[in-house]
Parts: sequence; structure tokens; C-alpha cells
Amino acid sequence: MVDAVSPDRPLAVELRGVCKWYDEFQALKDIDLQVRQGERTVVCGPSGSGKSTMIRCINRLEEHHGGEIRINGESVELYEARPHLIRQRVGMVFQQFNLFSHMTVVENCCLGPIKALKLGRAEARERAMHYLEKVRIPEQADKYPSQLSGGQQQRVAIARALCMSPQIMLFDEPTSALDPEMIQEVLEAMIALAEDGMTMICVTHEMGFARTVADSVVFMDRGEIVEQAPPSEFFTAPRSERTRAFLDKIL
Repeated sequence: MVDAVSPDRPLAVELRGVCKWYDEFQALKDIDLQVRQGERTVVCGPSGSGKSTMIRCINRLEEHHGGEIRINGESVELYEARPHLIRQRVGMVFQQFNLFSHMTVVENCCLGPIKALKLGRAEARERAMHYLEKVRIPEQADKYPSQLSGGQQQRVAIARALCMSPQIMLFDEPTSALDPEMIQEVLEAMIALAEDGMTMICVTHEMGFARTVADSVVFMDRGEIVEQAPPSEFFTAPRSERTRAFLDKIL
């Protein structure tokens, strides 16, 4: 059981009336969402409900077409010409690991701090080793991605994102490409990150993770937020019939 996040904490992420279209198809419909600093929000829903699109809009991998998105009180549109500055503050881990196959694990982790943050190689390596230790694979530092399991590669991807010292972490179904036996090791790395107080928005169908870690669970369907509640309410007394039908299928 997680403790409730104080409403006095500043907002880390705020979406107000956010809309997104792909030609004639509206993928996001007037999305309102608030995530406070240190809050862990899990987003679930059927395929095509807009979950991934929503979080990709938060760090400007996708452009929204209506409404407003604010990160720590600042509109993301202030960074229109420099979206990389938003991505330094908002880390993201994807379904696929997206590691550079020709680089070792530690080189993958060092690349961003050296190129974007202008750290020296020694400092970047020290930071990389710190986060590889955090996700419990420091012994893999000098191996290449192809020498690792899928779960290990995803943990490297988490460490790589953390090396940019983000204030917020986004996860887009980080375990969906993994074999079942590898899922737990990635979830454990994410739980450790949550326990450190990282602000997190995680798109996932891992409902055990949602029950254990989330402060808030968001259910999306057809581009809309249907329901949002603490896990204790979301899983035991969902208000929407659509939410109940979804939970009946996956629990």
C-alpha cells in the first residue's frame, strides 16, 4: 500500500484539454491529467486507447494539437525549437530497448551525458556505473547488448535514461516485449526507482505493479480518460462499467 501524495506538492506534469489528431482520427480527446512531484501514475487501457500517444506528447515525441501540456509549470511549447531540452528533464523507456548494438552497455549509458550534458568521459562513466548498479547489472557494463537477455537490455535502457538526471520518467509498456520470466526483474528495477521518489508515468498492463507502486491508476479508452483513482479504489470499486469490463478481462 503506497502513501497518498500530498496535494500540496507542486505539479510535475499537467495536461489541460489536450487533443491529438492523425488526419481525421482523433487519438486524444480533451485529456486532463495532473501528476505531482514524486507521484507514480499507472496508465492502462485497451490497445488503441491513446495511452502511448499521451505520454509521447508529454516529452514532445508527438505534437499535440489542442490544449496545454506543462512540465514543472512551464508549457512544453516554450521548447518548440529545442525539444531535446524537454527530453533531458523527462526521460523515457520504450517497449523496444533501442540500444546501440555497436556500443557496450556503459558506452550506451555515457553517450547522452557526454553529448547533451557535456560531461567528461570519466564523470559520465562514473554516473553510468552508478545507475547500472541501481538497476543491478554493473557486471554487464563492458558487454554488448546482443550478449544480454531482454530483461537485462531493458534495465540498461532504464539506466541510460537515468543518466540524463531526469526529473520525470515515462515508461511505455516497458515489459511488453519481454518473456514472462524476464518481466519481474524489470519491474523490480522500476519499483526501486519509485521508492527513490522519482515522478513516474507508466503505461502498462502489469496490474500487480499498479497495485504495489502506483499512487494513482488512470484508465483510458477511445482517446479519453474514463476513470482515475487510487489503486485501493480502482481495483475494488471502479465507478465506470467500461473500467469494470476491462478489469474483468485482465485480472
